[in-house]
Amino acid sequence: MEKSLTNKNCVLNILKGVFSAVSCSLVLVLLLAIIYRFVDMSDGLIIVLNQFIKILSILFGCYVCFKIDKSKGMLKGAILGAIYTIVAFFVFSILSSSFSFNMSLIYDIFFASVIGLVGGIIFVNVRKK
Repeated sequence: MEKSLTNKNCVLNILKGVFSAVSCSLVLVLLLAIIYRFVDMSDGLIIVLNQFIKILSILFGCYVCFKIDKSKGMLKGAILGAIYTIVAFFVFSILSSSFSFNMSLIYDIFFASVIGLVGGIIFVNVRKK
């Protein structure tokens, strides 16, 4: 009985992290869009900033996920990164009214899983002073 409760908490922590990460992405992309309106940016810079936003969002999601339960950092972080990418893909596709499934989505899922894995390792091992 206790094990299923722990699994339920594990899933809830991952979902909290995913929704925190997606919310962070929405805010940062909105901020980037406002800045873009007033500052001339190259396409290359926008691509780099989008990747940076993904990394920050995933790390923030890992922080939220591991704030209470500091266990299974690599696994939960990798899962969080993959789910974040899928959810963010659908949210931003709905907002832009265009769905485009291609290999770059697979690469993004892999990239986000690695970032989540690293974030999981970091936040599991960070101790409060």
